Amino acid sequence: MQKAWRIFKKIFLWLFLLQFAYIVVCKWINPPITLTQVSSIVHSYGLHRDYVSFSEMSPNIKLAVMASEDQLFPDHNGFDIKAIKKAMKYNSKHVTKVRGGSTISQQVAKNVFLWQGRSYVRKGLETYFTFMIEKAWSKKRILEMYLNVAEMGKGVFGVQAAAKNYFNKDAKNLSRAEAAMVAAALPNPKVYTIKPMSSYVAKRYPEIMRQMDNLEGDDAIDGLTK
Repeated sequence: MQKAWRIFKKIFLWLFLLQFAYIVVCKWINPPITLTQVSSIVHSYGLHRDYVSFSEMSPNIKLAVMASEDQLFPDHNGFDIKAIKKAMKYNSKHVTKVRGGSTISQQVAKNVFLWQGRSYVRKGLETYFTFMIEKAWSKKRILEMYLNVAEMGKGVFGVQAAAKNYFNKDAKNLSRAEAAMVAAALPNPKVYTIKPMSSYVAKRYPEIMRQMDNLEGDDAIDGLTK
């Protein structure tokens, strides 16, 4: 029993060191593949992905995802407690229609290091990885990673692949409206399609554009769009 415990502790230590090293490495290097991308291949959606640097992304798409997904992104420590409480209250009343309260940082933690789905284990690990990347990475790096790994359609990952697939242009050339359309699809990109445009995206993207107008001019937001 004592020998098994020692082996377990060694395995745990090595796993901890490896994941810590991977977090540090991902501060500068993009992940070779993620579990969500593997799942996309397994389910025959394919993998369309082309990592680009932060400077190769349009300021419009950076602003659009913050306006749509996480307006407090520049200011929080990885968690938006008010949004989480609001989502929990909504979900307690709507059993079949679940609303998330995740920040961009939490979504990066899930997309890069974990798997999709809902469980207490995954949520606990997501909290840990969110805390770690907020400490180890800059806000620009977190936003850059989000825009490179987020699923934006069936088999489409990252803003460069989305820009090419939907608008036949590079991510750096996305217009304000196009960026808002991409952001509108993010909550459920397999259902909220851009081409053909779903009714949800058609309704949602003008709202995102209005939020973009409201956020523009904020020093913290503007600092992350350049």
